[in-house]
Amino acid sequence: MRPESNVINLRPPGDDGPHDPILPLRLVQAGFEVDGNALLDSIELQLDAGSRTVVLGPNGAGKSLLLRLCHGLLKPSQGTVRWCGELPASASRLQAFVFQRPVLLRRSALANVEYALAVRGVSGAERRQRAEAALKRTGLEGIAHRPARVLSGGEQQRLALARAWALEPRVLFLDEPTASLDPAATRTVELLVDAIHASGTKVVMTTHDLGQAHRLADDVVFMHRGRMVEHTPAQTFFKQPQSEEAATFLAGELLW
Repeated sequence: MRPESNVINLRPPGDDGPHDPILPLRLVQAGFEVDGNALLDSIELQLDAGSRTVVLGPNGAGKSLLLRLCHGLLKPSQGTVRWCGELPASASRLQAFVFQRPVLLRRSALANVEYALAVRGVSGAERRQRAEAALKRTGLEGIAHRPARVLSGGEQQRLALARAWALEPRVLFLDEPTASLDPAATRTVELLVDAIHASGTKVVMTTHDLGQAHRLADDVVFMHRGRMVEHTPAQTFFKQPQSEEAATFLAGELLW
């Protein structure tokens, strides 16, 4: 049986939860169309501070599009996407996005991080300090001066996380960050995601890996055919999904 509304409040009654300068993020009847085809339709979603939100769904469900809409890489064709109830100018500077395949510059690992900080207006001395600290936190200090594009896939993804973490974002969007990695590299990235979350950053990520979702999710957004079918606490989602589509997906069956 479907819930009456796909907008839920994950907080206990009377608890406003952690406060943040740009959260909650609210999508109200948000949609995205290409050539008249609705790829995202009537999304009603609120993302609060504190939790790790994992977006699940079959291929083509609209998971990556949803993240891009939230981040601002795409503009909604309908509805609104609002940070903290409004559209603060600082929102774009207080969030970061890491893609499945990192986009790295033709320069050293350290220079990649420094460049991102320079774009954000961080001064030279502070820029070097923060870049070196980010590489150390991600275990990359030993290869700081190696060209970024010759690093292994796992190292490149850690570099992308280091670059994002150095920006001290309030929200970090991760689109399938371990999709191309082996188990050891995947576990390293998961530990870094946990560390970034523990530092106070809201994490919103997509994944096809149900085991990973079990390990990382505090709440789950389930997508199917461009619609948000449910948004529930992770424990509820995995033990008692509130939609037939989610139950079918968790059983490993194809959704049509």
